[in-house]
Amino acid sequence: MGKRSVVPFGPQHPVLPEPIHLDLVLEDEKVLAAVPSIGYVHRGLESLVTKKDFQEMAYVAERICGICSFGHGMGYCMTIEDIMNVEVPRRADYLRTIWMEMSRLHSHLLWLGLLADGFGFESLFMQSWRIREGILDMFEESTGGRVIFSVNQIGGVKKDMSKEMLANFQKRFDEMEKEVRKLTRVFLDDYTVKSRLEGIGILTGEDAIRRGAAGPMARAAGIAVDMRKTGYAAYDDIDFEVITSDKFDSYGRCEVRIGEIFQSFDIIRQCIRKIPDTEINVAVKGNPPEGESIVRIEQPRGEAFYMSRTNGTKFLDRMRVRTPTFANLPALTQTLQGCQYADVPLLILTIDPCISCTER
Repeated sequence: MGKRSVVPFGPQHPVLPEPIHLDLVLEDEKVLAAVPSIGYVHRGLESLVTKKDFQEMAYVAERICGICSFGHGMGYCMTIEDIMNVEVPRRADYLRTIWMEMSRLHSHLLWLGLLADGFGFESLFMQSWRIREGILDMFEESTGGRVIFSVNQIGGVKKDMSKEMLANFQKRFDEMEKEVRKLTRVFLDDYTVKSRLEGIGILTGEDAIRRGAAGPMARAAGIAVDMRKTGYAAYDDIDFEVITSDKFDSYGRCEVRIGEIFQSFDIIRQCIRKIPDTEINVAVKGNPPEGESIVRIEQPRGEAFYMSRTNGTKFLDRMRVRTPTFANLPALTQTLQGCQYADVPLLILTIDPCISCTER
């Protein structure tokens, strides 16, 4: 019988991008259980519906998180558009889809860099983030921001992309895709990388369903669930397949996210080719009627849930967001059971934790 102890992990730790706290029950170097504790950066953003009107809340929703900001703004706007029966112009749907996939690209590249940093591969970390900077440059050119974009509005989007800009972006994406392909071969083929990922953090499909896993965490367990397949924005006009893996481990989660990077390049390519020449927004007058709407979208980390309840005034009764990291915390505790203490940082990173999203 080994010696049991409880070791606190986080909220400040060199490998953690955000403050998550875990109490790890250890027997020698083996993790027997993990108890998560969240709440260190709670900001009460949902309660601002009593102080900010329904138009201003689009800006508040974006500030839930800096990495997932565009999707949060879009998800909130879609709930109000549903309540007010606003038909968003088709070009706005395509622009939203392009920006959403750009968000997925920069989020996954950021994650790849953090993963490389987690097992000490500094040059791989720098290369991942160097490529990601190109995505942020394109965000800045098309929206004016690199973190908070403020282009979503009730009824569409505020800014357009010209044919010349889209053609230029396409050329840059093509070059970037070649670079990413070289980079990701290291994650998928390098022996030292695979030795840190393969067979570590097993999550079967049955466990993923029972624990309510979302996004790449569920898809790496063989569960083909992706909210983009419900056809919101322009996804109903895009040809793509849900990327899954049968590895069930950390390597599988890496494999799924890398596959989604190349899938995002292809979706953006299809959007640029098919984007119609319409208006980018419609005028929205008056206050939303009394009602409630629920919207589910696929954020980079998985399914995000948005609920808005209106009362006929300019202020909402309620705005609720459930983010994929919150859904993936129970699955994380499952993968940690039985692992070695040295693998804990990597396993936390494989869910791509976004604690500011989770705590709001």
